[in-house]
Amino acid sequence: MSSIPVSVLTGFLGSGKTTLLSKLLRHPGMADTAVVINEFGEVGLDHLLVEKSSENMVELNSGCLCCTVRGDLVTTLRDLHIKRAKQEISSFKRLVIETTGLADPAPILHTLMTDPMLASYYRLDGVITVVDAVNGEATLDNHMEAVKQAAVADRLVLTKTDLVKDPASARDLEALERRLAQLNPAAPRLRAVQGEIEPEVLFNAGLYDPTLKTPDVLRWLKEEAYADSHAHHDHDHDHGHDHHHHHGHDHHHDVNRHDDHVRAFCIVLDRPIDAMAFSLFIEMLIATRGENLLRVKGILNIADRPDQPAVIHGVQHVFHPVAWLEAWPSEDRRSRLVFITRDVPEDDIRQLIRALQVEAQPQDVPQGTPA
Repeated sequence: MSSIPVSVLTGFLGSGKTTLLSKLLRHPGMADTAVVINEFGEVGLDHLLVEKSSENMVELNSGCLCCTVRGDLVTTLRDLHIKRAKQEISSFKRLVIETTGLADPAPILHTLMTDPMLASYYRLDGVITVVDAVNGEATLDNHMEAVKQAAVADRLVLTKTDLVKDPASARDLEALERRLAQLNPAAPRLRAVQGEIEPEVLFNAGLYDPTLKTPDVLRWLKEEAYADSHAHHDHDHDHGHDHHHHHGHDHHHDVNRHDDHVRAFCIVLDRPIDAMAFSLFIEMLIATRGENLLRVKGILNIADRPDQPAVIHGVQHVFHPVAWLEAWPSEDRRSRLVFITRDVPEDDIRQLIRALQVEAQPQDVPQGTPA
């Protein structure tokens, strides 16, 4: 893949995202990275040694290129690519887009997934969400948008952990980590110390592993994280024909809290599924539940192409074009679908997906046997 990986950096108001970003920009590990920022002033670039600058662009001594959003994101990213192609700027190999405050990262992901020109030059690597270790719980309690940011992340970065010094604060941080693990079982929780973090741990979160130069579905889906979460939180295992894993719910909390609207679960299907039926399923899901499909990832065994798994990725009502892999990543050829949803009951989706299997190969289902 020659396209440039893009990471979206988001975080709650006051989460320490600005401090994290300003220190990242100084890090030599950010060489060959372009960073698109909403406002230069917010990140304190005045204190950095600037080698050269133009109207909306500066190149830092770390080798990192900074650019402010000009007009809209599409225009900015196109301008960046054109300047890179003309060798007017350094040939960056990675792009980071910083969002403001409590912004929903979904529109940025939609832009990357749907604009034809951008899609040919850039590919989504992942969402990095910054969480304040001290005030994170209160932010999650008060802002549904903050819960969504945490739920859709590929990397969770805990800031201000150095301020956690007494036993009570340490317990609060442990509770926050448990809460984040329930909201988003698959995202690694990383700690920034005084705003510092190694850039490389933030990146390479996407479908393609640059070291292998091939898709790495198992690493990207992290199906086992949902299984671990299921085992840890839910003792009523379902040993039915389709295996499902989901996070449990802490009923000691207020039932109206934001977290209880969000579900993260993985559905594993033993039998191939019908391509047309799956397309109709996705279209119906988008039409009826689109805004609440926070993120959907999956690898599918399609009945008429059993040797080539299909990889899907959706954010709300926008789905990336299906990617067909040349071969299965392992001997396990079951379809696996990861859903992160808001106010979409897991059972609703499970019932619909059961029907896909039955339609695909009805002769495999003896009368009276649950799918």
